[in-house]
Amino acid sequence: MMPPVLRPRRSFLYMPGSNPKVLANGRKLPADGVILDLEDSVAPEMKEMARSQVAAAIAEGGFGGREVAVRINGFDTPWATDDIAAAVGADAILLPKIDGPDPILKADALLAAAGSQAAIWCMMETPRAILRAPEIAACSPRLHGFAMGTSDLAKDLHCAHTPDRQPMMTALGLCILAARAEGLVILDGVYTDLTDEAGYEASCRQGADLGFDGKTVIHPKQIAPANRAYAPSADAVIWSRRIIEAFAEAARDGKGVVLVEGKLVEKLHVEDARRLIVLAEAAAALEAAAAQN
Repeated sequence: MMPPVLRPRRSFLYMPGSNPKVLANGRKLPADGVILDLEDSVAPEMKEMARSQVAAAIAEGGFGGREVAVRINGFDTPWATDDIAAAVGADAILLPKIDGPDPILKADALLAAAGSQAAIWCMMETPRAILRAPEIAACSPRLHGFAMGTSDLAKDLHCAHTPDRQPMMTALGLCILAARAEGLVILDGVYTDLTDEAGYEASCRQGADLGFDGKTVIHPKQIAPANRAYAPSADAVIWSRRIIEAFAEAARDGKGVVLVEGKLVEKLHVEDARRLIVLAEAAAALEAAAAQN
């Protein structure tokens, strides 16, 4: 498969597959992506009903430019294989609680047998997965991304989930490194205190500074702050256009570097500036489309 398409992934909203009203609402919210959940948010007695509703929602479509992922149940449950069969029409399936490449390779084989073009994403939420992050990241061309499961990770590490997340910073950094080494997307974990707006916004800013592409969210009110934090600022877009133009002019004169407002600009800065502009324009297009819903 092709590597992940460069597109905004500022906010991915988890939505329980057992709630049809919530699934329908996902077509209207300004999230860049939705995760139709068959795992943690669905009780065992509701699994089959949720699976049917998620399959119907995918078949119906109407999610616009939003990326649609389905979080399936793990292969240590009786539901995983049927979950994958129901999710073959999604953009991606999200594998929970993996410890290594094996579940990814198994899911890859099932999707290939079904003729599906769905990508695979995996939750990075166990200590063993963190330690094997480079191996996991490189195990399949169909693997396009990581999503951090920081709540489960904190539980397994027996660490405090502090505002600065210092106790799990090593784990976050290892996953970011592994993802970037293989060209994968990586999303930050959820923020579970819906009453702490300042803390949530700080978490979004921290995630963006660390290099995450976006944040997984659990409530619609968390979408806008994530979109703001992970979107290129207007000043950053202006600066990017300026250094691209200045570098192009310098290149015409045979120069490989140029000073812009006293700052050295090289090819690597221009490449990042072009990436930023693509994301900014795509984010603006998504927001315009969402506003028309």
